[in-house]
Amino acid sequence: MGLHLLLVATGAIAIAAVARRRGWPAPLLLVLAGLVVSPFMPSAELDPELVLFVFLPPLLYSAALDSSYLNLRDVKRPVALLSIGLVLFTTFVVGWTVHLLVPSMPMAAAFALGAIIAPPDAVAAVAVGRRLGLPRRALTILVGESLFNDATALTAYRVAIGIVMGGAVGQASAAVEALGVFLRATVLGTLIGLALALVIAWILERTRDSLVETTVMLLVPFGAYLAAEMAHASGVIAVVIVGLYLGHRMHRRGFGTRLVSSSVWRVTDFLLESIVFALIGLQLVPILQGLKGRSPWELAGAAVLVFLVTVAARFVWVFPAAYLQAWLIKSVPWPSAKQITIVGWAGMRGVVSLAAAIAIPFTIERTGAPFPDRDLMLFLTFTTVIGTLLVQGLTFPWLIRKLKVTSEQERYEDNLSEASAQQAALDAGLQRLDEVVAAEGEPDEIQRDAIAQLRAKSQRRAMTAWERLGGGTGQDGAETPSTYYRRLRREMLDAERAVFVRLRDERRLEDEVMRRVMADLDFEEALMER
Repeated sequence: MGLHLLLVATGAIAIAAVARRRGWPAPLLLVLAGLVVSPFMPSAELDPELVLFVFLPPLLYSAALDSSYLNLRDVKRPVALLSIGLVLFTTFVVGWTVHLLVPSMPMAAAFALGAIIAPPDAVAAVAVGRRLGLPRRALTILVGESLFNDATALTAYRVAIGIVMGGAVGQASAAVEALGVFLRATVLGTLIGLALALVIAWILERTRDSLVETTVMLLVPFGAYLAAEMAHASGVIAVVIVGLYLGHRMHRRGFGTRLVSSSVWRVTDFLLESIVFALIGLQLVPILQGLKGRSPWELAGAAVLVFLVTVAARFVWVFPAAYLQAWLIKSVPWPSAKQITIVGWAGMRGVVSLAAAIAIPFTIERTGAPFPDRDLMLFLTFTTVIGTLLVQGLTFPWLIRKLKVTSEQERYEDNLSEASAQQAALDAGLQRLDEVVAAEGEPDEIQRDAIAQLRAKSQRRAMTAWERLGGGTGQDGAETPSTYYRRLRREMLDAERAVFVRLRDERRLEDEVMRRVMADLDFEEALMER
């Protein structure tokens, strides 16, 4: 298992690197590569605990940490309609369809399949949307849906599996008890998340060590998820609440923590997402091996039907829900049909669905009988995940371009607000500089030179922000002063680095010293990349 996972990780990183260089959607390329390689790695079966307890918490936490609490609050109604309403609607529609299609499958098992398939994974859609410039509101809705929909789906899944297994949820009062389980998981998960967020924030504010703070934050998603799950609450909600709270207060951390944490989570996301999408494709052979004795044509027909119903259910829900919400609540902006179409088509499923399907028990403990149609449930989950990733994922960029949904005006307004904010902040900084200089008395010549450099640096920052409104070029495409400055300074930095390396190779500079001075140059160049 360890060697297989290492091989998968190595191959996934290589494929993702090629995709990034070429500008291709890495998740889709990884899934396709997994499908191709699957016959040569038949033992690479997905471990549901690996996904639910190792991959899911940090990915959710990182997405929450990077999300805007204020923007999510602005779209709380559409996010709730998608992450709760749409998940339950899809669970019902898909479950009912599968039960009609396969009468031998108990209704509860069919609803379990519906819950497994219900939650989309927005990673692929958001990656494409950001690259092609989707408006911020649409991206925020997709991210918010992806943060919370797993909680609804996994709770519904556990309730349905409990009914099949003959657990505490009885057939007669299934709806009432299911509602109770959902409310308990949601409310308790929220409370646990808030409590942990307050405690962790208190600890971090007293640490003041970027290395220790970042290490603590790496452990947070696993601790929050396990604490909630042990209390029979929603680990997903607990992790998301902690991430949103700490992310909203990230400005209270030191600059070192913000820089280190951002880099660490980018690497973590890249690694885990690459492995996850590769593992999805690699499940082809293990799943097909469990379907011996079933008709290929019947399987193909059922797969196509479930895929179509899953896609259609999202559109049937999002259009009426969006317009009804705007009609009932006057403060909600009237939605654009193009943006609703984009949100409707962004229903790609992910690894959580596969992990939940693989976690279905093989037997019913109460009777010792095999779990009804487990192999079929696993197959239909796999085909729906692959179908949505490939069909919707590959056509998603084309749809965005066809509908001409862009954020050009939004980007201009962002640059304008950034320039105005930079100007206000720099004015405040210069005012504070004048106050300090006046309080300390007349400066000498060396101090006057330092003050002049501070003023020049502030003016250059303000100029850079305003020049960004023009795309970084002046009249007739000429370089602006800031662009010219950055180009020349990069040439100088390359020359300076070459000298440090040469002195190190000549043993006139220690490696430790070279790393320290190189770090200073790296930070300066990183600032110029803005």
